[in-house]
Amino acid sequence: MRPGSYTYLTAADWSARIEALERLAHSCELCPRRCRVDRNAGEFGFCGAPGGIVASSLFPHHGEEPPISGTGGSGTVFFTYCTLKCVFCQNYQISHEGEGRVVPEEELAEKMLGLQAQGCHNINLVTATHFLPGVVRALRRAAEAGLAVPVVYNCGGYERVETIDLLEGIVDIWLPDMKYGADEPARRFSKAPDYVAVNREAIRRMFRQVGPLRCDAEGIAERGLCVRHLVLPNGRSASHEVLGFLQSAFDPADVTISLMAQYRPMYRAGRHPEIRERVGAAEYEEIKRAFISAGFGGFYQEPAAMDASFCIDFTRRKEEPLTGR
Repeated sequence: MRPGSYTYLTAADWSARIEALERLAHSCELCPRRCRVDRNAGEFGFCGAPGGIVASSLFPHHGEEPPISGTGGSGTVFFTYCTLKCVFCQNYQISHEGEGRVVPEEELAEKMLGLQAQGCHNINLVTATHFLPGVVRALRRAAEAGLAVPVVYNCGGYERVETIDLLEGIVDIWLPDMKYGADEPARRFSKAPDYVAVNREAIRRMFRQVGPLRCDAEGIAERGLCVRHLVLPNGRSASHEVLGFLQSAFDPADVTISLMAQYRPMYRAGRHPEIRERVGAAEYEEIKRAFISAGFGGFYQEPAAMDASFCIDFTRRKEEPLTGR
């Protein structure tokens, strides 16, 4: 496997990135909310996160896309809190309810090394943006101690290009959502009325950094972009608008799609009649056919195979003992 891009960074590179991220975080502008609060001084912004790193679960995850999970699993760190407030969030225990604990940077670095030693193919950072200065410091510490697997940045796709640019050469695989193709449902269901424009600019910038998804001889992802799109019921994800953007912005042969049928009406989705039920098989299949007909390869879930196993109970799933360090 190709080593992570960060293994080629110099000490000066690391320091420059960390200093720039710290400047963005001081009066917090890490995400598009640009709350301008000082979380290290006890202030809280939209995401609700404190200054230190808070994470819920760290373990080899076998439920990601096949090139990400592979056979050894993806070394996944689920960070607590989120810059989006999706009413249907599958991970609401951590994103909305704050399930997790403070993880010092030196411990996070050790956990990353342990995941690598256990055979994970990558380090998978899930919703890390609001903790980026500390996370990048931990990555640097781990890299200096021998971490070498690629870094996956797994996010809701609501990212500032300024922040994305500071992760060039650190992130190998971008795994963002394109949640919506229209702003009205983004406003209603995620409190992000500017989601579409922000998300599209972010996707372009991510692709510019890493290009198409590339895998090794065993089919394990080494570098590139994979775009996730969760189909919501009754057209609420505006999936055809998402497809239209991707067709206009990219050569379909260059973009890997993960079209998901796993939507379940969790958290507060029941308060919204349009998304109160599961996605119908016919609705999902029609969108799937449109993506395939447009030439987008990737991963397509089957609605009949989607059960509760895709949902993690973060009050129970914490940290597996890590061996090999």
